[in-house]
Amino acid sequence: MGDLIKVLHEGLPVEAVLTDPDVTRAYANDMASFCASGTPAVVVLPRTVEQVRHVMRTATALRVPVVPQGARTGLSGAANASDGCIVLSLVKMDRIIEINPVDRVAVVEPGVVNAVLSRAVAEQGLYYPPDPSSWEQCTIGGNIGTASGGLCCVKYGVTAEYVLGLDVVLADGRLMSTGRRTAKGVAGYDLTRLFVGSEGSLGIVVRAVLALKPAPPEQRVLAAEFPSAAAACAAVCEIMARGHAPSLLELMDRTSVRAVNAMTHMGLPDTTEALLLAAFDTPDPAPDLAAVAELCTAAGATEVVPADSAAESDLLLQARRMTLTALETLRPATMIDDVCVPRSRLADMLDGTAAIAEKYALTIGVCAHAGDGNTHPVVCFDPADPDEARRARESFDEIMALGLELGGTITGEHGVGVLKKEWLARELGPVGLEMQRGIKAVFDPLGLLNPGKVLDLCPPGG
Repeated sequence: MGDLIKVLHEGLPVEAVLTDPDVTRAYANDMASFCASGTPAVVVLPRTVEQVRHVMRTATALRVPVVPQGARTGLSGAANASDGCIVLSLVKMDRIIEINPVDRVAVVEPGVVNAVLSRAVAEQGLYYPPDPSSWEQCTIGGNIGTASGGLCCVKYGVTAEYVLGLDVVLADGRLMSTGRRTAKGVAGYDLTRLFVGSEGSLGIVVRAVLALKPAPPEQRVLAAEFPSAAAACAAVCEIMARGHAPSLLELMDRTSVRAVNAMTHMGLPDTTEALLLAAFDTPDPAPDLAAVAELCTAAGATEVVPADSAAESDLLLQARRMTLTALETLRPATMIDDVCVPRSRLADMLDGTAAIAEKYALTIGVCAHAGDGNTHPVVCFDPADPDEARRARESFDEIMALGLELGGTITGEHGVGVLKKEWLARELGPVGLEMQRGIKAVFDPLGLLNPGKVLDLCPPGG
């Protein structure tokens, strides 16, 4: 420990090296439930690329594991500390280096907060679409690490589609650049995409070149009430099958709507079984909204209400963004799942989740990026009640199993981390798992980067 701190101080200012246990304890975990965390030996907060390289050279020389962190808003335990590790917090590397309207790119450090970047590019008439629900807190580095999505993915896609190039510090301290800042480029293997979603297990992102789009017109939202989740999902399928391109297509089940009402007093229709929000950001959204209203009515919507103004649209979107926070008020703890299924199986996913909630006598609210088939079942429980905690964990596993049975994936945007590591093996299969372990071994042969996350370097018993 003494040698580690001494060597770290050789390349880092005193204030960037935290050793007080009361302070370092605050960096032990992210926001996931049921994910073990350890006690870090030290927390470092570098401000430069060279300081990050020094940390990794030190870690390699002394064989100390390193856990990269952003704002710790993750929901899979990917940022949880391991015993004796260096927690490498990148929140101080928060510069927007460049915004280029001609090339339509932004160059940023990993600690830049998503909302800060979004507002900065908006000032120049540009748009950075990925918008996770935690966009006011989460960082671009964290978004890249977990391949984050958000409410606008149905039209604009996820983080991976906006990362053009990266500067990455490798496990041994070498600095590597990947990708490009040009509109096109196919030189060699796509290492940039390899790092997106790798959860800090292959290298440390220290700079990113991000694609931008022209700012779209202000979107308008339509809200549709349905007597069942299945009816709402049928409307979603029709909207997509008819070729509409909503900028947002979100679903809240009855539990979610009631939780948001109880917390915010927004006056949402809490008698509904499912609330569907559809938005368009075209120059004239009226025809699209009218067409979607007809499809919702045909699918069984009991009421369809277009927002009268931009302010009312914003209020509806705020309600959707508040869903996870509102569900957290129902019980002392929550487990937030992230199962993505084909849109055609969305109704089966929601109905199956409701059956699982009934089976385990638990409150499970569901909100979904319905246009993507990406559901977020939220299991509400009391961790102080051993039986309830057991049922919560078992229900969580059944929900993931259901997603795979329906042809989906165990995570659409939250990542694997600790929470879903065992399930990753089931989804990938033995050959896929072997190939991924091989990639990990190439980039991190000593297994120092975020150990115990995503997948293990060696197979069990290996």
